[in-house]
Formats: sequence, C-alpha cells, structure tokens
Amino acid sequence: MATVPGVCTTASAVNLGDSIHTLAASAGSDDPIVALTAIAELHSELDRVEAVTVRRARNGGAPWQLIALALGVSRQAVHKKYGRG
Repeated sequence: MATVPGVCTTASAVNLGDSIHTLAASAGSDDPIVALTAIAELHSELDRVEAVTVRRARNGGAPWQLIALALGVSRQAVHKKYGRG
C-alpha cells in the first residue's frame, strides 16, 4: 500500500513510532555528537508530526482553543503557527 504525505495510516504510524524510538535511543548515546544529531532529527520529526496532527484536528472540526490546550500553548500561538492567513 502506498502512503500519501500527511496521511497517517497504520503502517506509517508504526514506522513513525519506530523512527522516533530509534532517534530517542540515539539521543542517549555516550557520544555527544551522535546524541546531538539524533536530538536535532527528533525536533524535525516531531515538528512534522505536530503539523500533520494539527491539520488533521482542524480538518476534523477541532477548534483552535482545544488544539492549543492539547499542545500547552495559547490559542493565538497555535493559530499563528498553523493558521492560514
């Protein structure tokens, strides 16, 4: 089965979980350069997952306030980051 960017299927969710777990394990490396590289990749991956999930929530009718509450930020912050002009 092909995956579509921005669409979370069961298979892509499993791959995502594996990717995050692998990066998290590398973030605990004794080699600080390996750890820092993994942390940077984790930031990027989590930012991507957050954006996709916010889009899914909005497409599902979730209000900005509820999304903001889930992320622990203000409604204005989440709208500024993910809202469309």
